[in-house]
Amino acid sequence: MDLKQLRYFATVAQELSFTRAARRLHVSQPPLSFQIANLESALGARLFDRTSRSVTLSEAGRALLPHALAVLERVDQARHDVRRVASGLEGGVRVGLAGSHFLGPFPQFIRLFREHRPGVEVVLDEMKPADQLQALRERRVDLSVSRTPVADGQLASHLLWREPVVAALPRGHRLARRKRIRLADLRDDEFVFLGLDSSAFAQRLFGACVQAGFSPRIVQQVVEIPAAVNLVAAGLGVALVPASLAGVRNDTVALCGLGSDMPAADVYALVRTGTAQPALRAFTEALLAWAVSRDPRGAAGASGQAG
Repeated sequence: MDLKQLRYFATVAQELSFTRAARRLHVSQPPLSFQIANLESALGARLFDRTSRSVTLSEAGRALLPHALAVLERVDQARHDVRRVASGLEGGVRVGLAGSHFLGPFPQFIRLFREHRPGVEVVLDEMKPADQLQALRERRVDLSVSRTPVADGQLASHLLWREPVVAALPRGHRLARRKRIRLADLRDDEFVFLGLDSSAFAQRLFGACVQAGFSPRIVQQVVEIPAAVNLVAAGLGVALVPASLAGVRNDTVALCGLGSDMPAADVYALVRTGTAQPALRAFTEALLAWAVSRDPRGAAGASGQAG
């Protein structure tokens, strides 16, 4: 007994006509009759009572029909589910990201993606930037949103959007009224910094200060950028932060542009190289397309870095 025989049997049982069943199945009548005969032989029972004028289900046929329909329904459902998974309409994606990205544009994409692909479960796993890379390599997350690109053969980076670094100053700061300053203008200030041991982005900012001729006096290190902005608002010091996140406390924090030689706070999608499972591939492609539509001069103008 095979699926073809069950499907042929169910069709004849529904049509109660070999001629109509053959037409519906797009086969000629002799192969249909042959398959039914083989099924009856395998089961050791006659499934139809046939006369020259009519076809009816036998008692054995009536017993088989609900089971045949259930099997065929399960097979059709399995085929449907497999196709949805293969096309990226079902599945799951786990994203590693720092808490600061919850305050940027990324949540807007998550909302749109879930509207278009509700069958894909997206889990956002908040973690330190350094931990994201390890989790990505160990396959504990599928994609990382990061301000530090990596391209080492195992991981590849795709630019999502460009973002400058600005100086966040307390409102009463001597430079707060300026729209643009030099990084060296802050040489005598105290700084609130991201943790240097857990953030490559923070290390790049520290290096920029050194290049500007001073080593920043760090009075407080924090894990997340919003915490740094809040401490600036409280008057603990100044901070170097991505432009989009400095506005978290724009009522109590002044933002000043910096020179073009500053490291950027560009945002990247980091993924493992090689073949991705369909849901992740669909998620990544949608994210890159959305990033281009959001900022054509950013992601559209760069191919990212691939390992």
